Amino acid sequence: MSEFPISPDDGIEPQPSTGEFELADRSALRRVAGLSTELADITEVEYRQLRLERVVLVGVWTEGTAEESDASLAELARLAETAGSRVLEGLVQRRDRPDPATYVGSGKVRELRDVVVALGADTVICDGELSPGQLRQLEEKLKVKVIDRTALILDIFAQHAKSKEGKAQVELAQLQYLLPRLRGWGQAMSRQAGGRVAGGGGIGARGPGETKLETDRRRIHKRIAKLRREIAAMGTVRETKRVRRMANAVPSVAFAGYTNAGKSSLLNVLTGAGVLIEDALFATLDPTTRRTVTPDGLPYTLTDTVGFVRHLPHQLVEAFRSTLEEVADADLILHVVDGADPMPERQVNAVREVLAEIGEQHTGQMPPELLVVNKIDAADDVTRARLRHLFPDAVFVSAKTRTGVSELRRRIAELLPAPDVLVNVLVPYTKGELVSRVHGEGEVLTQEYTAEGTQLSALVRPDLAGLLERFGRDGSPA
Repeated sequence: MSEFPISPDDGIEPQPSTGEFELADRSALRRVAGLSTELADITEVEYRQLRLERVVLVGVWTEGTAEESDASLAELARLAETAGSRVLEGLVQRRDRPDPATYVGSGKVRELRDVVVALGADTVICDGELSPGQLRQLEEKLKVKVIDRTALILDIFAQHAKSKEGKAQVELAQLQYLLPRLRGWGQAMSRQAGGRVAGGGGIGARGPGETKLETDRRRIHKRIAKLRREIAAMGTVRETKRVRRMANAVPSVAFAGYTNAGKSSLLNVLTGAGVLIEDALFATLDPTTRRTVTPDGLPYTLTDTVGFVRHLPHQLVEAFRSTLEEVADADLILHVVDGADPMPERQVNAVREVLAEIGEQHTGQMPPELLVVNKIDAADDVTRARLRHLFPDAVFVSAKTRTGVSELRRRIAELLPAPDVLVNVLVPYTKGELVSRVHGEGEVLTQEYTAEGTQLSALVRPDLAGLLERFGRDGSPA
């Protein structure tokens, strides 16, 4: 029986196509209402402090509906709020593609400048990744700091990284992003001339041969190389632990999903892990692995991983590769979706894009996926019916009220690899711990108590079969 009724008519209005909007409306900067936010205090950034205080958001709407465009800018507002800023205004321009020079076009830059001056903003955040040229042009014309979506996400990661590995991964991603965007300011960082220079510079015009800009680039390259070595070494430790778990044949389950979908809350509910739960984007960066059991008593591990987001910077995917491999090497992926989000299908698509990117880098086959729709306590009946229609094979749960958790445990047990090695052994009574393991980790087919020990016929995992194989049918070493 399903928990929620499936209605043939979910009551959702059809989305208008872009062709239904007037040309004048498309070419204008359109204000997006309800984006003003304010935080009480600003968290210090570990690596590079952006100090986003009073910001104006700007996006370019190139495809999809107006609702999707507004949702994208609303998500950018949440990201900006998480970074510690106050959003004053959100603007969207309709274009076929972003302007290659100024992102929104020269005329709209002047309008944007007027808005920035009128509101007293000190930062503009663009809903996209800006090229170095776009970044430079916008800062020159707007006379305020300009940040793109990638820099904003990197800044949030820098605030939330706690472990040594997490901090190193974030710093690596930031340096990879910063390197092509280094630029000189004035004569002090201009390219120096050596020897005879054109124009008769002569004595006094010869430079040292390496500019401040070139020195910075060289230092960043060295730091990137050092961070890669450190992360590789820490990845070796993680791989050793993972191989040990695989050698013990304990099945592994990994959470994957959009940021703030409730993965850590579900981990706490299923295992009692007690990890940090916070209503903020990217609250979890460092993976947490805990051991639990199925309703039948079979053990498995659950790993909480970093959340994804639409257009997750490729620098982060590269830097967090060792962490994300926890997902690729699992026996089952629990794909957690925020049921309270107005467009959960966008979350699912964004997460699957990142999973596909991980799969391309991974040599093995990606594990099966179980979709878990969380936060159903925050959804009304119509929304639940729509979610049932969108994700018919999903499990619907609420980590807050624990609704559907027992069904989730049952589905996990069904999808985990079952013990498949048949053993017929006589285990001496002095090895009673092995009998307990067979009952706890395997499936006992027959059991008989004899004078010499416990006669067992059971299906067990390969590691336990290896321990039992030394006992023959008569209890003597094989």
